[in-house]
Amino acid sequence: MADTDLPVHERLASAVEAAIAAGQFRAGERLPTHRQLAQQFAVSIGSVTRAIDALSARGVVRGEIGRGTFVLEQDDADDGGVVDLTINAPPPVIALARLNAASLIANRGALALAHGGYVDPSGTERQRAVIAGWISQTRTPLRADEILLCNGAQQGLHLAFAVLQPRSSVILTERATFPGALAAAANLGMRMAPVAVDGEGMLPAALDEALTESGAKIIYTTPVCQNPLGFETGPARRREIAALAERHDAMIVEDDIYGIYAAKGRLTYRELLPDRVIYVTSLSKSVTPLVREGVIAPPPALMAAVRKRLRAECWGLPPYIGELAAAVIETGLASEAAGVLRGEAKARLELTQQMLGLVTVPMPEGAPHVWLAMDPLKAEQFARRASEAGVRITPPSATQVGDAPVAGVRLCIMAPPVRPMLVRALTVLAGILGSDEDVVV
Repeated sequence: MADTDLPVHERLASAVEAAIAAGQFRAGERLPTHRQLAQQFAVSIGSVTRAIDALSARGVVRGEIGRGTFVLEQDDADDGGVVDLTINAPPPVIALARLNAASLIANRGALALAHGGYVDPSGTERQRAVIAGWISQTRTPLRADEILLCNGAQQGLHLAFAVLQPRSSVILTERATFPGALAAAANLGMRMAPVAVDGEGMLPAALDEALTESGAKIIYTTPVCQNPLGFETGPARRREIAALAERHDAMIVEDDIYGIYAAKGRLTYRELLPDRVIYVTSLSKSVTPLVREGVIAPPPALMAAVRKRLRAECWGLPPYIGELAAAVIETGLASEAAGVLRGEAKARLELTQQMLGLVTVPMPEGAPHVWLAMDPLKAEQFARRASEAGVRITPPSATQVGDAPVAGVRLCIMAPPVRPMLVRALTVLAGILGSDEDVVV
């Protein structure tokens, strides 16, 4: 196995997958037993089990009760249809047996909820304690009484913008941003205004000027795997932006949904300015979209306003989802899934770099999407040609902030459920790039 910092079971999964790719194990053949694999790779049987679960979730192998584990045929993994790279969703990495076990725990917890499930709209105290513990372990310190649970980060952003609307109708953000944030702002009658960026995020001088000239009091940013531009904002830049927010009496909405991919440390805007930051995240990108549990952590002064609006909008997160999310975390499934996703993101990013000839990428340790910079007109043409060839990519206009057209396209490389589909899509895109040397500038 390769000597990396990935967990043992993920290194083993990669080693077995490489052996399959090399033809050591052919489609339809049965893999050696768990015990034989444990002996061959000098690992525990438990690590083998987790590795096989990961490969099964990726569509590489299939387990059959009483018969063993078999390598899947290529057609079983890729149906040859349209490959959609527009949805920024992680591939399935949770094995059925593990999800079943978590579901049984959630079932017992849900059936014991008071009033048939009509509980606190912000989530039960236990549910909030479990998710706060998870976030504290993986990203930033939070207590149960500092968060509210909601229906995904999308609702979290809508709630954040809504309670900040009395302060300002203008939201400053990067020159290209998450379409869902644009939709939330538009729904509230608010306007997003662009700020120039570099490889680490909003330029402090440009942000200072925008805050002064626009009078805006809200800053929205995704500092890890910025969507769509893909950069990560380091600690020094975060401190500069935080200082500007304080100087201009502005609030920051921190979208940390890709926080598990952070490679520049754990410092968040929430830690820097707890009274000026509304922190939003979710389990959708770090574990699975099936557990669409969003989290919003507003400053104490805004907690009541967020709670009131949450209750009016939907009476909070469905209580069963709160129980399932807690069970996924408590059984260790969330940590395992996050680890597998980080490894998969790194592998897919390296594959994308190789196939598209990308010399550098903003987050080389792994990211769920890649930004291809190109002339705005060429970007629109590239998206159209890719769609005609069976590969959907996000049109540049979908992420546009302000009047200036977006100069590039986003590829959601984690969207295909299995790697062969991504390879097929990248082959198509590489062909389009290679057929017109003027496409990328």
